[in-house]
Order: sequence, then structure tokens, then C-alpha cells
Amino acid sequence: MSIAEYQSQLVDNTLLSQSTGGLFDTVDARTSLAGSNKMEILLFSLGTPETFGINVFKVKEVCRAMAITKTPNMPTGVDGIVSLRGHILPVLTLAKFMGFDGTTLSNQSTMMVAEYSRHILGFLVHDVDRIIRVDWDKVRPAEDMFSGNKDMITAITELPDGKLVSILDVEQILSCAFGEDVVGSVDKIENGHELCIFFVDDSAVARKKITEVLDKMGVKNLQANNGLEGWERLKGLADAAQSSGMSLHDQIQVVLVDAEMPVMDGYVLTQHIKADKRFDGIPVVMHSSLSSDANRDMGKRVGVDYYVPKFDVAILSNTLRPLLT
Repeated sequence: MSIAEYQSQLVDNTLLSQSTGGLFDTVDARTSLAGSNKMEILLFSLGTPETFGINVFKVKEVCRAMAITKTPNMPTGVDGIVSLRGHILPVLTLAKFMGFDGTTLSNQSTMMVAEYSRHILGFLVHDVDRIIRVDWDKVRPAEDMFSGNKDMITAITELPDGKLVSILDVEQILSCAFGEDVVGSVDKIENGHELCIFFVDDSAVARKKITEVLDKMGVKNLQANNGLEGWERLKGLADAAQSSGMSLHDQIQVVLVDAEMPVMDGYVLTQHIKADKRFDGIPVVMHSSLSSDANRDMGKRVGVDYYVPKFDVAILSNTLRPLLT
């Protein structure tokens, strides 16, 4: 059962607009981060020596853990539901997904209320520490650090004191907890085999879903795993087109970018694209799980043409279709 299906069974799926104050009073005012290649991370612990982090824009508030109610047909990874000021939220214990057990699982006394792809849910953790601001170029993809399965971690960064912070792969966690949404029917585009979308996303789950949608549309794709890799590949394509006297637009019709990515984020990548005349006429679509107005405003400031929340197949395909025909 997907998160959308599960939440549709709950009494109230209205997005929370309140905050407990303190840490998150000014989140929606943080559009100054656009184009700075910086992100803000909320540090938290699971009762172990490790330090974890989550993008501040994904967190609505932090509160004390409360009584959890179990309901029928709960997905395997969901502990139950809670009522927070009249809003019903599914709750997951993060330590369970990080491979911890025993006393660690019984010591999760704080709940982070997170928004992901227009859904609200609670993550149980041991404690939260503080918010830090880091440069994306100091954030390394987890696959660069580990040769094996990186599990639920998408990236690693280092604090000034040398302590490492493991940044959560929320998409992977929710995919494991709720299962992946099934990509339904999508109408093919006439002559789609002659068209190509270049997309950039650091999440393996997202890349798989995007590829499936584009395949159903009958459109070719090129892809990269982070903003820097994407920009290097795009520059290479532009250089090759320029050398051969061809129009880059004949090779790539749309660039689709994630917002938050290691090394270079989608905002800076968009700035680079918009500053290079060779990309004139090629729209940039930002496809992000960060669906707040603040994030949309950040996209607009750097020149994003369209902003699409993850992961709605209909909205994504309906946004791309007129740009390809």
C-alpha cells in the first residue's frame, strides 16, 4: 500500500500549517538560499553515537512523541497513527529503518513532523540537536563513501569538529515502508522516439520512476545523478552540438531537475543553464519533493520555468507533454 493510498484512508489528510515555533519560524522565508548552493539540515540522533540529518524544508515541526494508535491494513513499516491538533498522521520509527533494535527502538521520544511530496507523516527519533547550514559541494553522495548497500542514507557531510552527518534518503525510506507507487497508464506522444528529456536526480527511486514515466510516454532520456554531473554532461552536449553546427534544442527538448542534490543542487544547475545562451528555448522543469511555496519561489528566482511536486505521474506527464509537442 502506497503512502497516498494509506493516507487517503485516514480521517484528515490536511497539510499542517502550524509550527511549534523556535527552529522553524522562518523556514518559508529562507528563499535567500536559492542559487547559493547551500542547504540547511536539522541534526538529530537515534540514541546511538551517529549523527543524522534531514533537509529543514522537509520538516514542518518537532514535538514530543505521543500515543500511537494501530489501525487495520497498516503498511509493514508504519507503527501506527497519531492525532496532532486534529490532524491524523502515519508514524514511522526511523531507528527501525536504520537497522537498530532493542533498547534503541524503545528510546525514541521525539517526533519530527515531515512533509514529503505533499504528504505529512511523523518520524520518531531520540532527540533533535540544531540546524546547520552547509555547502552542497561539501555534501558527498553516499555511493562515493560506501562500496556496498548505502541503505537509507543519500549523502554524507562533515561538521567543523570532524563529526560525520548521514543525510536521510527519505524517498528510499518511504519506498521501503509503503512500497512504490505504481505508474499507471500514460498516453504516448506522437514521434516521441525523436524527442529527449535530460533529467537529473540523486535518488535511485526517483530515477526509476521518472524513467518509467518517460518510457510510457515513448520519449528518450539522458540522466545524471547530481547537479555537477548533470552540468558537465549538458556542457558536453552543448559543445558537441556547437562544433557540429547543430541546434542543441534538436537533441534535448526539456531539462528536468531535482531541487536538493549533493555537490551541486538543482537551483545552481538551473542558474548555469539559464546563463548559457546555447540552452535558450529549452525549458527547465524542477521536480521536487519540496512542495512548499518557499521552494517554488526559490525555483522562480533562479529561472525555473515549471515546478512539479513529486511524485504525481499525471502532473508530471501533463507538464512535460506540451513542452514536447
